[in-house]
Amino acid sequence: MRVLGISAFYHDSAAALIEDGHLVSAAQEERFTRKKHDAGFPQNAVQFCLDRAGIKLQDVDYVAFYDKPFLKFERLLETYLAYAPRGFNSFRMAMPLWLKEKLFQKTLLRDEMKKWEPDFDWQKRLLFGEHHQSHAASAFFPSPYEEAAVLCMDGVGEWATTSLAMGSGNKLEMLREIHFPHSIGLLYSAFTYYTGFKVNSGEYKVMGLAPYGEPKFKNLILDKIVDLKEDGTFRLDQTYFDYCTGLRMTNDKFGALFGGARRNPEETLTQHHMDLAASIQAVTEEIVIRLGRSVKKETGVKNICLAGGVALNCVANGKLLRENIFDGIWVQPAAGDAGGAVGAAYAAYHGFLGQPRKLNGHMDGMAGSYLGPDFTDDEIAERLTAVGAKFSRLTRDEMIDQTAQALADDKAVGWMQGRMEFGPRSLGARSILGDARSPSMQKTLNLKVKYRESFRPFAPAVLREDVDKYFEFHTDSPYMLMVAPVVEARRRKMTDEEDKLFGIEKLNVPRSDIPAVTHVDYSGRIQTVHEETNKPFYDLISSFKAKTGSSVVVNTSFNVRGEPIVCTPEDAWRCFMGSEIEVLVVGNCFLRKEDQDPAFKLDYKNAFELD
Repeated sequence: MRVLGISAFYHDSAAALIEDGHLVSAAQEERFTRKKHDAGFPQNAVQFCLDRAGIKLQDVDYVAFYDKPFLKFERLLETYLAYAPRGFNSFRMAMPLWLKEKLFQKTLLRDEMKKWEPDFDWQKRLLFGEHHQSHAASAFFPSPYEEAAVLCMDGVGEWATTSLAMGSGNKLEMLREIHFPHSIGLLYSAFTYYTGFKVNSGEYKVMGLAPYGEPKFKNLILDKIVDLKEDGTFRLDQTYFDYCTGLRMTNDKFGALFGGARRNPEETLTQHHMDLAASIQAVTEEIVIRLGRSVKKETGVKNICLAGGVALNCVANGKLLRENIFDGIWVQPAAGDAGGAVGAAYAAYHGFLGQPRKLNGHMDGMAGSYLGPDFTDDEIAERLTAVGAKFSRLTRDEMIDQTAQALADDKAVGWMQGRMEFGPRSLGARSILGDARSPSMQKTLNLKVKYRESFRPFAPAVLREDVDKYFEFHTDSPYMLMVAPVVEARRRKMTDEEDKLFGIEKLNVPRSDIPAVTHVDYSGRIQTVHEETNKPFYDLISSFKAKTGSSVVVNTSFNVRGEPIVCTPEDAWRCFMGSEIEVLVVGNCFLRKEDQDPAFKLDYKNAFELD
């Protein structure tokens, strides 16, 4: 039995294939088109899933879409009617697109699929799930739990913005919902917009900026904007927002409350913006923890699964974990809309078709999230030769040893091995790596490799068996979705002068003996590396440990600002040549920057629209 899941037409389009209950492939369309957050029909991702399985579309039993367009249209119409005549300009702009395209997505999907298989019976085999149902299915069914509560939090699906479900075996029951316009995701996005970042892609920047500020506005937000109840349910005062019917997230009343107009994206970040980031982060954490407590009280279950865009807030996830409300917390690694493709397929397989669910008895069903394309060593060599790259082909042991030595020599390393990750995080398959002990590595990677804001933090990738030697953390975090404090013994005490620093001045003060991955609040966004899911990455860190005594490396996504994460050897080569990455390792091909023809160098710093 095969089910193909699809998410498309809003942002982060993707496709996923389930075969006899196992998730065998999944990929985002942006990785193939090189268009960040590509919202188009995921033609390339679908083709990859079919090719990977060695099948044609006629061999797929059902195609499942991740939401219901008619319900979204209903919400749009009811919202405009409720706020009329306010918002007419927004309504006028939205209607042509809906009436021409979005309202007829079943027809769009059918027409796209007919390009592969004209005779496919779409009336019987094309299924639609609700948005939060897809999120919930993506969180529970691949989780390692037989039974769990499922909490989904995002901007908005059809109507739901926050939902609670209960999963048991192959059953998933939706229990409670908070409806639009009251949304924790849209609240966070409003502050993302107000502090000058791009909505739907800049929220993680606000999270990264938060430790540099103080939550001075937390009480003001809770007093004026958010009516937060003890059980975590909430309502937002819509007089401060413009997202229901306007073309902005916030309005002048919001600006008056927080000190003026929104920040222009190119303006310098001030302490005020950092305090706003810290405040909305603190409010979000409070909401998530209260929701967690009420979920535990209502359901009594030991474990919880999380999905939706808000579940990518790894700081809030880490604080929920440390509250010890649940025995286990599992977060879908592609928690945003891309993961809806996985959820739609699972919901169809278990919910619609009633197929049994089998746990693997160890980790989870996401296979480390290594679900995308890979390339043989011969294919890699052929492709790199075609673009003019100069490289050495090494044995596997030589490749691991020389890469570990490059890291020990404080070099920035581009690393591409095995199947591409599914989701927004690089997890050691398409990564840029560095030495976590280096006091200059964070600044180097941000300003000279990634061409992005200097405050942006990097994640520590650590051998699973060593994680508690570095962090106050004693469980798995394979998907970089938990933040935890650095252990006290590794922290560096600040001098009196350093303690007096504010905001971005804190950036270049080492906080621990792994300064490149230690945030200014002494925490780190952890990835535990497991031999069974990514042996090349595990072996690399083990070799680095043998050389240096350290089993932590910097892991950041293999891309530059404005680009999706690399997919192919050619993508990796272009990123290598367009940045100050010093060593590139693709399969068994080892490349040094000094060996390359300088005529190939690309000006990545100015080549892409900054987001």
